[in-house]
Amino acid sequence: MPQMTANMKGFLFADKGYISKKLFLRLMSRGLKIITGVKCTMKNILMSFEEKVLLRKRSLVETVFDYLKNKFMLEHSRHRSFINMLVHIISTLSAYQLKSTNPLISDQYLPLSNP
Repeated sequence: MPQMTANMKGFLFADKGYISKKLFLRLMSRGLKIITGVKCTMKNILMSFEEKVLLRKRSLVETVFDYLKNKFMLEHSRHRSFINMLVHIISTLSAYQLKSTNPLISDQYLPLSNP
């Protein structure tokens, strides 16, 4: 994970499987805070209200990813050219946006929301 997040800063939402004090401290020193659920065998950690709200929205994001992969076949990996891959991704995302019932993440409780 440190290599994948080399140029990132801010928050990183991950599965419980990524919990490690060593990893947390390493990423935190670079300005990247990893936010995960807490395993039942761990002490509870302090999280801000906004971080808890965003962690709950993670399942909604994963649901959308699952929908894109299974219903719109986004996980197709046999493209013959880079352009074909980009066209496939853009057309899939466009078709998803045209759906009448898309889930919505409300920004009501987020600190950066505009009134």
